[in-house]
Amino acid sequence: MNRAPIALFVYNRPTHTHQTVEALLKNQLSKESDLFIFSDAPKSVAQTDAVREVRQYIRQIDGFKSVTIVERDRNWGLANSIIDGVTRLCNEYGRVIVLEDDLITSPYFLSFMNVALDAYQDEEKVMHISGYMFPIDVTGLPETFFLRTASCWGWATWDRAWEHFSKEPKKLLGEYTAQTINRFNMDGTYNFWAQVEQNESGLINTWAVFWYASVFQVGGLCLHPAISMVSNIGHDDSGEHCKRSHDFSAALASRQIAYFENNIIESALAHDRTRNFFLAIRPSFFQRVFAAIKSRLIV
Repeated sequence: MNRAPIALFVYNRPTHTHQTVEALLKNQLSKESDLFIFSDAPKSVAQTDAVREVRQYIRQIDGFKSVTIVERDRNWGLANSIIDGVTRLCNEYGRVIVLEDDLITSPYFLSFMNVALDAYQDEEKVMHISGYMFPIDVTGLPETFFLRTASCWGWATWDRAWEHFSKEPKKLLGEYTAQTINRFNMDGTYNFWAQVEQNESGLINTWAVFWYASVFQVGGLCLHPAISMVSNIGHDDSGEHCKRSHDFSAALASRQIAYFENNIIESALAHDRTRNFFLAIRPSFFQRVFAAIKSRLIV
């Protein structure tokens, strides 16, 4: 098995970063994996101490085959840092496993990622390996399956797929029809498209929705585990774009995955279960009105 390099992106959350690394070290393949840590510089003076604390911690990390630290000398922002880091490692190694500083992995995460990267290396339609899976009803589902959506809480890809990555919101806004947008939004159940619009308007600067769009544009598919290999601990108001929520909490896989789907089509059952999950967490009309009023009151 060709061990893929791990790209870890950190910023100003020392406690989260520590938990992420400690969980990763419990993976058997950590000792055989090269870890590349990309540490962003503070955006303002207020974040200087937290960034310094993170950097002091990551300089002491041991237990991997090697540890390479890239300390940005200015604030790149998460989107720019990830695009640069993933591109760099794909160009050098041909594949990469990607994590952010608020992701707790199962002890079987690295094994799952490396086996999947080897298994689908030459399958052009398979463009993304997701470590996270939404907390859906898994009754009747195989251990792994394909979806059109690209979950980016612990993921992996190859250079052949990443070469399709493009972040051009204006272009997407001009190309997507109402029908295409509806399909992109998992048949209208989750508004991924709003992130494209918000990036174009300058309200946010993100990357993951554009990776999903890049996969979607060429008809690519994303492998998912039925039971999540990743848990996101960043929904505690500590992240830049993740607010406090328990909607996406997922129990971690407690065993190795043995089955890797060989029928490379989107799973109709997994698609329907994911749609049902999105519908269940979608805020009601009154919740949306309340949130809008609250946002106007807090100025």
